[in-house]
Amino acid sequence: MHYDLIVIGMGLSGLMAAKTATEAGRKVLIIGKGIGGLALFSNSIDVLGIPSLAGPETKSLKDDLSQWILDHPNHPYGKIGAEKIEEALSSFNALFPPPYTFQAKNGSNSLLPTGAGTFRPTYLIPSTMMKGTTIKNKKILLIGFKGYKDFYAQQLADSFLCRAVTLSLSGMSQAEINSTTLARWMEQPTFREWIGTEIKKQILNEELVGFPAVLGLKDPMGVRKDLEKRIGLPVFEIPALPPSIPGMRIFRRFKERLIQRGVTFLLGHSVSKAYVNRERCERIEVLNPPLLTSYTADCYILASGRFMGGGLKADREKISESIFNLPLSQYEVREKWFGDSFFDDHPVHGVGISTDSTFHPIDESGRPILENVWVAGTILAHHHFIQEKSREGIEIATGYWAAKQGIDSL
Repeated sequence: MHYDLIVIGMGLSGLMAAKTATEAGRKVLIIGKGIGGLALFSNSIDVLGIPSLAGPETKSLKDDLSQWILDHPNHPYGKIGAEKIEEALSSFNALFPPPYTFQAKNGSNSLLPTGAGTFRPTYLIPSTMMKGTTIKNKKILLIGFKGYKDFYAQQLADSFLCRAVTLSLSGMSQAEINSTTLARWMEQPTFREWIGTEIKKQILNEELVGFPAVLGLKDPMGVRKDLEKRIGLPVFEIPALPPSIPGMRIFRRFKERLIQRGVTFLLGHSVSKAYVNRERCERIEVLNPPLLTSYTADCYILASGRFMGGGLKADREKISESIFNLPLSQYEVREKWFGDSFFDDHPVHGVGISTDSTFHPIDESGRPILENVWVAGTILAHHHFIQEKSREGIEIATGYWAAKQGIDSL
């Protein structure tokens, strides 16, 4: 079957590429083994939160990005520019109308409480978490659940200098509870009625009530508002350990919208081989044992992620790209892949695909390799998204603009 655009990878960069192409009226296929890092890491949208820029909210993020691009022209942001990054973020935001929105405070980063008892700078915050940016100097009650080991309310209370209550769920069937189970229960009015009653008994002089980020998958703002009504205090979410329910909400919203627009999803599938002839990808093969199916397209977006997503693979000698065997910017000697300390900025994190200004992959001489293939997301070279706190921003911006480049070529 033939498509205008095939997107390889179902993380945030791949989803943004598919959204951009289908909104331009293109026929799109998106292929992915899973939903990328969304279900693991994404709670809010990080754009740029390096320590030197993550202090008091005195400058807009746009100003920070402009300076960052001047200082780091080879960074993925440097190929886009601050104005176009803002356009890509607006495209993402358009997918989340009220009541569940992603918001920035005063156009700058905000410090959001984490499940580790710290604060981290982030840019676009889901509306269920926004009140968490105001907890300093306020009296907070944190809610935990017995048997739920991905959120330690009492330890967080010690860090945030507040109180915590751990509710017993002895009437439920599971001895151990995970995030998806709690999110499903939260969508049941009887469950909310019970915990609302229990929490209201525990209130002393608190001003806010913090929950782990499990307030439902389908209607988190409806769940939050109902709990606020029952408890009588404002409620907010705090990110918990993986899986990330907020990340799953993002994926759910993208999938619903893209299917409505006619995008074909191949979830749980992997691209086994790409066929290249004269600097063009002619087709790809998708393995779904025992079937092996070929698909063709006018253009392709490679958004396969890094090691966890299968976009990069490593053996004892080298790191390689999994589908097109594209050249990588990397440290050739394995002994130099990692720093001496666990918390070092490990060189292996900088390994990725170098591209030209239009996101075509290039060789060591800077020559474009594949004229109908564009690269997006964290598999790109010249960034350190962990230290920069830029993961989602890179994924959104490069997915959006790589698709734009592909569309313009048709």
